Amino acid sequence: MAYDCYVAICQPLRYQVILTPDLSVLLVLLSLLISTGHALLHTLMALRLSFCTNVEIPHFFCELAQIIKLSCSNIFINTLLVYSAANIFFGVPIAGIIFSYIKIVSSVFRIPSVGGRYRAFSTCSSHLSVVFLFYVTGFGVHLSPTVVDSSTKNAVASVMYIVIPQMMNPFIYSLRNREMKIALRHLISGKSFLFLCS
Repeated sequence: MAYDCYVAICQPLRYQVILTPDLSVLLVLLSLLISTGHALLHTLMALRLSFCTNVEIPHFFCELAQIIKLSCSNIFINTLLVYSAANIFFGVPIAGIIFSYIKIVSSVFRIPSVGGRYRAFSTCSSHLSVVFLFYVTGFGVHLSPTVVDSSTKNAVASVMYIVIPQMMNPFIYSLRNREMKIALRHLISGKSFLFLCS
């Protein structure tokens, strides 16, 4: 999405040439391959751990940090891998996003009209808000100490980065639509029933 915004704002006349359907499919497949490899790596490393009997995960789902905490064996390698992978798989994309948004902001400030600047910023603001929500909570979960952390705080943070961005995606992206903005204003002001009936 950051690359899409970058090309749309910084190279608008070459958008169709740069971001071809083949490149889009390649980016999606690359993203899928990297995330699958990342998950597989942690799964295989968790399989080598031994666990005590009658263990219960104090969480909504089998989060990696919670599984590592329950292990009776040495978890140094797993913890090191969690920190290393989090730095790589969070750090590299966030660096790319920051780089693209620096380029976008510098291009937007060169737009002479205020309306053009507003349109350019509104194009990317929805993506930036979802990315910010996902990365801040994801960093909190994956880079927090895996041994001394509160399970309640970890569960809340996990819900924040796994559930909330996915729930907010349609809402945030649809707020660029004029009809959705009008419907939201009616809903907030208590006129939702009258709006739906008219």
